[in-house]
Amino acid sequence: MSTTAQNSSLPIAITMGDPAGVGPEILARTLAASATDQHGVLQQSGTRWVLVGTRWALEKGAACVGQSLPALNAIDAPADAEPGWNLLDLGIPEPEDFRFGQVQAHCGELAVQAVEWAATRCLRDELAAMVTAPINKEAIHAAGYVNDIGHQEILARLAGVSQTATMLMTPGLRVVHLSTHKSLAEAVRFVTAEQVLGKLHLIHQTLSQWGLSNPRIAVAALNPHGGEGGLLGREEIEELMPAVNQAQQDGIQATGPLPADSVFNRAIAGEFDVVLALYHDQGHIAIKVHNFHESTTATLGVPMVRTSVDHGTAFDIAGKGIADATGMRAAIAAAQAIVAADLGGLS
Repeated sequence: MSTTAQNSSLPIAITMGDPAGVGPEILARTLAASATDQHGVLQQSGTRWVLVGTRWALEKGAACVGQSLPALNAIDAPADAEPGWNLLDLGIPEPEDFRFGQVQAHCGELAVQAVEWAATRCLRDELAAMVTAPINKEAIHAAGYVNDIGHQEILARLAGVSQTATMLMTPGLRVVHLSTHKSLAEAVRFVTAEQVLGKLHLIHQTLSQWGLSNPRIAVAALNPHGGEGGLLGREEIEELMPAVNQAQQDGIQATGPLPADSVFNRAIAGEFDVVLALYHDQGHIAIKVHNFHESTTATLGVPMVRTSVDHGTAFDIAGKGIADATGMRAAIAAAQAIVAADLGGLS
């Protein structure tokens, strides 16, 4: 599947996430905003949006924020979608014991089914992209998906790929992670020349395809001060430098390893297009401190476009009508930009 403007005329799916979380709530806010925002991305002429989940979950989200839902065209397949808002109802009934903010296997099942439906249609070239609301790891495990930690693992399973990466984006900063869902000890062991070189190729290929020509990639160091010549750790010398040198020989604009306490600031200043972070918190902290509310994620390494909000199900505030939908609107804009091969326009 191409992830460029070749598919820009196809519908874009938006999965509702775990109904017990804030997903339906932020989607209800997004729908309400689209009715009044005549110049935003949600009003682009001819766009066909497909909400994937259940009407009852969306109605609960709308009730939380005191909004009524706009007219939604009920469909059975992407080809049935019309310009504007469409609903693909998976037909899963509301559980009698449904509660906001609680781990429920029923809700985990619904969330995964929505992701699988949208991803399968993306792989079939029936959708241009998918945007995802948050799912809950405990809930999907309770539903029996014990090998799926999150969206990235579900998408890799469906696409049959082994090399994936998460890219976080917020205005002025992009970060790709060498690993995400690993303990810190595991993440350190994962820092090998082979893994780093593979991720550098993946970043270069995907971002070039998405419209960011010959991206400038900075590689963050693992150890303080970049290892201080081996005094504070040898990963920079034995793993990171060889990977960067080989990437350069392969025609990739890679730089590093650079101390992690300064590389993100240098990227924000415009020196680099993207930073390769070596573990989950190294990259997430930088993105969320810089601009949490507008941060989004994209999955690299799968033959589809998938963007998402950069927050979880927020069970602590779910159902209270206070969840911020800024991230959802940003994720939708990011998906449209990638489909149009205009990732550079997100800077």
